[in-house]
Amino acid sequence: MKYFGGFLSLILLIAFLSGCNSFQAHAATVDTVLVRSNTMKKAFKTVVISPNSDTPTHFPVIYLLHGYGGCYNSWIKRVPELKKIADDYKMIIVCPDGAFSSWYVDSPVDSTMRFETYISKELVEYIDHHYKTAKEGNKGRAIAGFSMGGFGAMFLALRHPDVFGACGSMSGALNLSYIKKNFDVYKRLGDTVLNAKYYSDWSIINLLKNNPTIKMPIIIDCGREDFIYGMSKEANEKLIELNIPHDYIERPGKHDWKYWNNAVQYEALFFRNFFNGKR
Repeated sequence: MKYFGGFLSLILLIAFLSGCNSFQAHAATVDTVLVRSNTMKKAFKTVVISPNSDTPTHFPVIYLLHGYGGCYNSWIKRVPELKKIADDYKMIIVCPDGAFSSWYVDSPVDSTMRFETYISKELVEYIDHHYKTAKEGNKGRAIAGFSMGGFGAMFLALRHPDVFGACGSMSGALNLSYIKKNFDVYKRLGDTVLNAKYYSDWSIINLLKNNPTIKMPIIIDCGREDFIYGMSKEANEKLIELNIPHDYIERPGKHDWKYWNNAVQYEALFFRNFFNGKR
């Protein structure tokens, strides 16, 4: 009887371990890849979260940008739930490095900062070549981010609608004219008088104004206690004025990871519906 009990325990242990291995095999994978920018002559780390799949399916992609002071792994470290989102919604999530404070632009004053070209062209080409990405072009690609990344996401999408089919901002720093001397904006755009056009033309409010026929699905999300809440509210009002369809969410919350952890789940659902042709 003791022998049978020991044998049964062994069988249960094997079954348990097999279950664990099965769980691991059916979870999203997280890669950290090095992607070279020929424009900047430098390689940058990028986190790529791929959903589990036993079939040769091609997946839509969300590019998820970090905020000022962050880096390529900011999102996955603070929001590990991204793995579940990738699995549940069957999408690839790409988290690039924004070099602390690049603002995701091609700087007119610093040739080492060419992040508009890097993300909208070089990184997209790399991801499409190395991963099973959707073949529908911009209909299978969206971009979002928080704070500086919220600006970057809308900036890149509005300037490259052929690349990104939808965009989202979480607590976005959407108007560069309000923060000229802060958060390294001055280092990226240069003298506020000589280069005044960049501060004005590259602010989201004016990009929207200059693209009144934009048909791209847009979602903006910001907490009412956020110190830059007014920028999201202003963008929402401009979108309403221009009669551009979009989703706008404001609720209690600050400029912090507690808010973004929640907000990214709303935006992921928004993009899933877009990928499924419901936007």
